Amino acid sequence: MARLLTTDQVEARDRLAFWNDAVSDAYVQLSCDAPGGDVVGDIRIDSLATLELSRVTASAQHVHRTPSLIARAAEDRFLVSIQTSGVGRISQDGRTAVLHAGDFALYDSTRPYRLDFDGPFQQYVLMLPGPTLRSQLRDATDLTARSVRGSRGAGHLMIEMIRTLAADIAVLEPAAAAAVAQSVGHIVVAGLSSLGGEAPEPSLEARREQVRAVARARLRDPDLSVAMIAGQLHASVSTLHRAFAGEPCSIAEWIRAQRLDAVRADLCDPGLRHRTIGDLALSWGFVDASHFSRAFRARFGSTAREVRQAGSTTNWRSDRST
Repeated sequence: MARLLTTDQVEARDRLAFWNDAVSDAYVQLSCDAPGGDVVGDIRIDSLATLELSRVTASAQHVHRTPSLIARAAEDRFLVSIQTSGVGRISQDGRTAVLHAGDFALYDSTRPYRLDFDGPFQQYVLMLPGPTLRSQLRDATDLTARSVRGSRGAGHLMIEMIRTLAADIAVLEPAAAAAVAQSVGHIVVAGLSSLGGEAPEPSLEARREQVRAVARARLRDPDLSVAMIAGQLHASVSTLHRAFAGEPCSIAEWIRAQRLDAVRADLCDPGLRHRTIGDLALSWGFVDASHFSRAFRARFGSTAREVRQAGSTTNWRSDRST
């Protein structure tokens, strides 16, 4: 369940003190000051497997992670700020990243940093375990406070994925949540790779997770294809196919299986009984009714109508749930 920390019901004279407690509760031990000694804002926090996703909407402020605060509480976290409105600055390790809408940057809670917002702003903030991400980066110190642009590539993918995740996080099943959390981590690494620092080339596993992350974000798009995914990841189609060479199914087969599973879930949702089977199939990217019917029967051993009538997915066969 999401937590909401807000100044809405706090007296003006108490808001800055409340906000200091709120940001330290939501993230790591921090110190905040603001123009006029007042902050108005809220932080919505959701947990997803190994990461936390929060949305911060607030007025101008300056946030500090100082050596004394690190000594008091040595939390080992990586944080990723994804700007959605306003302008933010992240300073760490002698660099300053300026973030405009869609941009993101990484910073490390084990070393001092500063966040500056000269006006109203909104950000999504990902907080990931330090050891997990550090194991995927050769030298994280070279990658902090460096902007990944949101206009293209991994930056664009990140902002789209985070928006989709924020909308659906409350209804994700535990297994799906864990898969999405892993995908988010790989997208962060992919974005850092574009900086030309010490981030490694994605492993085959990481590449597969990147492909799945893009596909999940575009699953309802009938034009979703391997070529589209390759364009999003700035990789060749052959590179993506090689990453799936040893897997039980190809990329196209995996996409079809995910879509079929999504249609099946909708068929068993009492709240969607008013929608036709064809409408549900169309909403998940299927454009040919005959192809959908054949694929559905092949995957589950029953027709879509039979699944809807049964009203349960418990006993339906799923051979390719990779």
